Amino acid sequence: MEKLKKVYYYLFYQFYKWYEKGPSVWWSDWKAALSIDVLSIFLGISFITYYTVYVDKYFRLGDGKFFLLGYVLLVAVPNYFIFHHRDQWKDIVKEFDQLPKRTNKIGGWIVFGVVMLVITNMVFAFYQMSLVDWSQYR
Repeated sequence: MEKLKKVYYYLFYQFYKWYEKGPSVWWSDWKAALSIDVLSIFLGISFITYYTVYVDKYFRLGDGKFFLLGYVLLVAVPNYFIFHHRDQWKDIVKEFDQLPKRTNKIGGWIVFGVVMLVITNMVFAFYQMSLVDWSQYR
């Protein structure tokens, strides 16, 4: 569990560093946390899509607005307490700034690969969903 926590913190750190290198460096900590939120939401959408395509084609979320709001809150509220409550993000950045430059460079490429994998996964899930003839199930 501790290792998973470190990976999550490192993901935040890499996003933070990417935003610090950008043209507008204000609120890099919030943008990094939002990026993690978006990735988590993309993963959730992908899993629901795969479930609908491969397991239960009759699956419905009912009124999707309430589910989406609940899911976003389920992702965003814990991230607020993990990163922003009492400014824990500063300690995370200090901790990972001590790593060697080469390690952070390799880690940055790994994080970039994970981000591309999550985005590609969601696109592929939607592609799989488009192949189903939904008129048979609705």
